[in-house]
Amino acid sequence: MASSVLRFRKLCFVEPVLGFQSSSGATTTTAQKDENGVVLNDDEKKRRSNNNNKKKKQPKEWRCIDNCCWLIGYMCTTWWLLLFLFHCLPPTMTGFQVPESPGERLKREGLTPLHPVVLVPGIVTGGLELWEGRPCSEGLFRKRLWGGSFTEIFKRPLCWLEHLSLHNETGLDPPGIRVRAVPGLVAADYFAPGYFVWAVLIENLAKIGYEGKNMYMAAYDWRLSFQNTEIRDQALSRLKSKIELMYVTNGYKKVVVVPHSMGVIYFLHFMKWVESPSPMGGGGGPNWCAKHIKAVMNIGPAFLGVPKAVSNIFSAEGKDVAFLRAIAPGLLDSDMLGLQTLEHLMRVSRTWDSTISLLPKGGDTIWGNLDWSPEEGLSCDLDKRKLSSSDTTNFNHSDGDIGFRIKDPIKYGRVISFGKAASQIPSSHLPPPDLKELLGMRSSSGLNLSCSGEVWTEYDEVSRENIIKVAENKAYTAQNTFDLLRFVAPKLMQRAEAHFSHGIADNLDDPKYSHYKYWSNPLETKLPNAPDMEIYSLYGVGIPTERSYIYKMSPSSKCKSIPFRIDSSVNGQGDNSCLKSGVYFVDGDESVPVLSAGFMCAKGWRGKTRFNPSGSATYLREYRHKAPSSLLQGRGLESGAHVDIMGNVALSEDVLRVAAGASGRDIGGDRIYSDIMKMSERINLQL
Repeated sequence: MASSVLRFRKLCFVEPVLGFQSSSGATTTTAQKDENGVVLNDDEKKRRSNNNNKKKKQPKEWRCIDNCCWLIGYMCTTWWLLLFLFHCLPPTMTGFQVPESPGERLKREGLTPLHPVVLVPGIVTGGLELWEGRPCSEGLFRKRLWGGSFTEIFKRPLCWLEHLSLHNETGLDPPGIRVRAVPGLVAADYFAPGYFVWAVLIENLAKIGYEGKNMYMAAYDWRLSFQNTEIRDQALSRLKSKIELMYVTNGYKKVVVVPHSMGVIYFLHFMKWVESPSPMGGGGGPNWCAKHIKAVMNIGPAFLGVPKAVSNIFSAEGKDVAFLRAIAPGLLDSDMLGLQTLEHLMRVSRTWDSTISLLPKGGDTIWGNLDWSPEEGLSCDLDKRKLSSSDTTNFNHSDGDIGFRIKDPIKYGRVISFGKAASQIPSSHLPPPDLKELLGMRSSSGLNLSCSGEVWTEYDEVSRENIIKVAENKAYTAQNTFDLLRFVAPKLMQRAEAHFSHGIADNLDDPKYSHYKYWSNPLETKLPNAPDMEIYSLYGVGIPTERSYIYKMSPSSKCKSIPFRIDSSVNGQGDNSCLKSGVYFVDGDESVPVLSAGFMCAKGWRGKTRFNPSGSATYLREYRHKAPSSLLQGRGLESGAHVDIMGNVALSEDVLRVAAGASGRDIGGDRIYSDIMKMSERINLQL
């Protein structure tokens, strides 16, 4: 012990001063050497000491990306804190009472399961997991790449993007990669932790007695074209077999199908596939749907497509990106960050054929031309006073006083306009958007071979001169927008248009319409011969929804960049204008305009028409949006938003009652708050 103390004393007190003591009491400096053994004089030691002090005092460089990381961290922390408080606060807290769920209330009324239920998810909301991947995906076998925690975005973003992409030529798996849909109810119950999709509806169905034997989630790979889900995964055949099994094992009760969003047109494709002869179809025969399906309850249906699909393909944008550019200019295009976010998004999404299924269908007849549109005279300014004064749940007629109003008609038919003036001036003053010549000129001579960036987009194959010709104060309608997309995304359009069509059939008895490319377009196919089958259109209203866009040339001319962008600096006059941040809005559920969601059940399929030859009953059920009054209400119990509507109490009750045996008339028939009937009357379509 004593020896340890002496050693410690020598180390701390004796050795540091040995070089500074002398017999006369004066201090002398011992010679010091550097790492190479060279003796340092006083000046050299002083200089090196000053350099070391500067290095120690130099602050760490703070980069813009550090700010972004801190911002994301704060947002995530706040979100999880609010979610934690929401689940921990007592339900009887003052001012906040958890309402009784529709499942509990209807169970108390005596509702029990009767018809098996099949749920069909839409685009993006279904989970995808990895079965085979490249070396960078080590440790991810059968883990979710899409849906769930999304942690791999931050760990290995480029690897994640590579595995979510499909083959650019075939639209199927790239070599060495297999990503498949997550099976079962967990495929789309939650999109991310705490963010429900189907979970609320599944729970309410369970409360009246539903379980795995009479409830099924028809998960599929939403990136693929609909026919390719059968070719690669036999998804349509498995759905057919499952419906037949549920029909038999549940006392020969017909199935109630509940598709959402893009799942609506996916199931429309299925109904035509299942009755068509093999090998192209399922071989079920012309009466299969009449035998097995009681009702199809379409939630947030994109029957006729959505304009936002055009902007997503054209520039990987929508209202959210335009808004972000408006509040934080340069963030997405920062040379300092070098993220190329939109370019990466475009590269990946242009390999997904399913996005083409959501382009507007029906051309100018449905969506309007340069001078006319079905929404003409309507506006995004809701009369909130009159909306709040009506609390009727069965509002079975359209009231013009509750509609959208505007003094000067907006030319919504111009889906894409280059410049605000091009979206407003008379069509006679617009240059003709003739892209036929440009399509013929698009060849290897226009390639921008000087580009050497990492992110390839099809814009790299278009010369700057032709890009300028695309703009030049022109406007494009739903009809010639397809020529525009064929010019800027030829590989995507050539591949995907072999699987989808977007026109209007002149003669549905023409043999060409037996091809699967027409089966997901309600204007180019017939409903099944099932007079007892019911078709519902259930969607939210009262939320401004994207309808058309004002574009400008991108200021950046660097390689691998997107040459067009929504002009977020353009706004209308007043707070209630339809034009905000370069986007024109109409009534809808925030994603799907009322026109697309409601027209087929309001007019196209109503009664016996050439699109509905057996006269299947159709019902319109609209849900007026009511935002949550506080954060404690989560995403709201009366929301009409495209995904949040899945937690809408009234919608859940409608689905549960029909599943328990009620008909459309039993639940009140049509319930309409929008101007869908007036819009439908303005569309001149042969029925």
